Amino acid sequence: MPSTLSPSPERVDIPLGDRSYPILIGGGLLEDAQTFADVPAAASALIVTNTTVAPLYARQLQDALAGRFRQVRVLSLPDGEAHKDWQTLNLIFDALLGHGADRKTVLFALGGGVVGDMTGFAAASYMRGVPFVQVPTTLLAQVDSSVGGKTAINHPLGKNMIGAFYQPRLVVCDLATLQTLPTRELSAGLAEIIKYGPIADMAFFDWIEANIDALVARDPAALAHAVRRSCEIKAEVVGQDERESGLRAILNFGHTFGHAIESGLGYGEWLHGEAVGCGMVMAAHLSQRLGGIDAAFVQRLTRLVQRAGLPVAGPDLGAERYLELMRIDKKSEAGEIRFVVIDTPGAAVMRAAPDAMVREVLAQCCTA
Repeated sequence: MPSTLSPSPERVDIPLGDRSYPILIGGGLLEDAQTFADVPAAASALIVTNTTVAPLYARQLQDALAGRFRQVRVLSLPDGEAHKDWQTLNLIFDALLGHGADRKTVLFALGGGVVGDMTGFAAASYMRGVPFVQVPTTLLAQVDSSVGGKTAINHPLGKNMIGAFYQPRLVVCDLATLQTLPTRELSAGLAEIIKYGPIADMAFFDWIEANIDALVARDPAALAHAVRRSCEIKAEVVGQDERESGLRAILNFGHTFGHAIESGLGYGEWLHGEAVGCGMVMAAHLSQRLGGIDAAFVQRLTRLVQRAGLPVAGPDLGAERYLELMRIDKKSEAGEIRFVVIDTPGAAVMRAAPDAMVREVLAQCCTA
């Protein structure tokens, strides 16, 4: 699909020393060979995508890469969070081994967060590490999961519990791909954009409130600004804390509740962004109880999440089930659940909360 945006991409850099890399943001990037000019040349490349995205964009990317690689193969995986598991991951290893891929083979993750996470994990693991490039085609992946080097698969007991930190060589955010995104997927991506305001930049939060209707309507200029600013905030955080030993944890605002929803319902029942949107509302109520924000700000955030087309009431899994699932969360320590909460609008911290307080939040925020 031709883009109405400028052909010159905007660039955001992830500053990680010898692991630094750029994020390119613009329209029509996926089909332009120049986009990939700095990717290491090799004998072969493997595009990992899924059955939904492959018919839309795999051929365009394959043609763009033809001048850099003698062979560019495409592997199309089943679509959906339910397939983010060992069995599907092994399909990538089967393709690499079956075609004699070597240590210079470059993997390209063409799709949303599931494809990006699994391709990155495969790249980190195959021959102890091969280059890979993120080509996210969903809004959620462009503003969050493709950036920062988190790679993983799910386990039945917890989301993203098996994985590695492994940085891509390049992230290519082609905004033209967002025009083919289903409405529900677009809303899911808006959750991760909204997240950046309360934790890091209230001016951006104000802008999102003023422009949420344009974002829902896929206005190219609004989407371009939202993707760029989200990537800038994430770049700043990841550059200071690559492996989530401290500051980076704030990027998980809403995710402790959200991951419990995903695991409790079964992966794929709710989209990740839907669970995060609802999780942010829950985390805001918890933040109020802990003294960080007032009721007016909780309502302000809740209204914005609703306007983005996201759920604001969680499923009633039962308080004990929520607590059980949240104790498996990666941020928990010695069985104590730790939440990202808003300390003051525009700043977040990690904090433990008493189980009784969490039960109060769940009773207020969940429906049968």
